[in-house]
Amino acid sequence: MLVLLDLDDTLCNTWEAGKYTILRLLPYLLKKRKFKALFYILTSRYRDLEQIRELHLMDLDKILEKAMKKVYSHIPQNELDEMFGLVDRVFFSNLKLFPDAKPFLEELKNMGAKIVLITDSSSYWQRKKLEYLGIKEYFDSVVISGETGYSKFELHNFILAKKLFPEESEIYMVGDRDETDMKGGKAIGAVTILVNRGYFRGRGAENADYVVRNLMEALEVIKHEHKADLAKG
Repeated sequence: MLVLLDLDDTLCNTWEAGKYTILRLLPYLLKKRKFKALFYILTSRYRDLEQIRELHLMDLDKILEKAMKKVYSHIPQNELDEMFGLVDRVFFSNLKLFPDAKPFLEELKNMGAKIVLITDSSSYWQRKKLEYLGIKEYFDSVVISGETGYSKFELHNFILAKKLFPEESEIYMVGDRDETDMKGGKAIGAVTILVNRGYFRGRGAENADYVVRNLMEALEVIKHEHKADLAKG
């Protein structure tokens, strides 16, 4: 059995931590009289960045820099550095595993599953999250867009994850985003399980075989499918 897992908003509260970070950033921007940046954040214009493929390979500080440069033609490096420091401190002080994450991972290990993390962002940012959250030991392999040069909008990382364990024909993809996690999983023949929480909650489930509310429900799906797979011989 091979289980492919997303990280952000599947195992941990990335969007919630991001919201706290934005709230802490607002007083800073007000103090610095960055009113255009305030307007940019308060009107959620940052959502336009979702579809920019290169952002899925970047650190959060690089994303912040790109967002600020969409607003200002020039912003002093020292102000960017101040913002980066604030963002890093506040984000990680609010980043938490979902309560069901470790029980889910431990039960998968008990079932003998190979677990591969497929995640978008830079190598530094995602590996720092794994260290901070204390879960890196659960994964048999980690595929990060910033290391491969391909985001989950493309099939490359899903194919790569499957090739890492060619003997495993029973494959599951568990994630929170339909257009990346579910679509990629479907393309490699995985049973796709959409966890309906976080930033992309309620966005649609065209490529999902199952839609669940949390990881324990996802685990039940995997157990059910695994039992059916064993019955087929």
